[in-house]
Amino acid sequence: MDSLIQALAINALPVIFAITLHEAAHGYVALHFGDKTAWQLGRISANPMRHIDPIGTLLVPGLMLLISGGGFLFGWAKPVPVNFGHLRHPKRDMLWVAAAGPAANLAMLLGWAFLYKYGVDNPDGLYGSASMAMGKAGIIINASLMLLNLLPLPPLDGGRIMVSLLPNRMAWRFAQIERYGFIILLLLMFSGALNAILLPLMQGLLALISSLFNF
Repeated sequence: MDSLIQALAINALPVIFAITLHEAAHGYVALHFGDKTAWQLGRISANPMRHIDPIGTLLVPGLMLLISGGGFLFGWAKPVPVNFGHLRHPKRDMLWVAAAGPAANLAMLLGWAFLYKYGVDNPDGLYGSASMAMGKAGIIINASLMLLNLLPLPPLDGGRIMVSLLPNRMAWRFAQIERYGFIILLLLMFSGALNAILLPLMQGLLALISSLFNF
């Protein structure tokens, strides 16, 4: 029980902000390109309470921590509504709206890396060990969400980026996969294929961050 409480304390902020700011970024960029839907609903906010999904942001990550002993995290927030038809150039601007979420995770990943670096450089400091633990959690959760969402599978962000980049006829056909996207994702997850795809990418990204920050 003590280890679970410790895991929750360490992972709570990184998980909540990784998930909620990812969604807020989509809404902000959509507003920039002409869609006011998220703004009108008050979803362009850094306040996690506006984005928290009781199941995806709290219950599922908590259960994952309990089942894995703190070794695995997965979750989601309430999706920010985007009306792509309201964008000034729907197909082109879709790329930037979709990329905003992973870009937010990358920015947070770098921020947590700075915190982890502080802990590494000050191991005997007042907040040294706490900085390392929370920084590590922030790095892992943001790297995981970024890489997962960049997979070219609608309705993930990477799928929408592909729709934006493909020629119109191919884009329309590719977009039809979205109705089966969640089922495909579950099949990849339970078959182990998703882990086989993401693990090498995760290892490469973490090695790059480690090299950049020298830890």
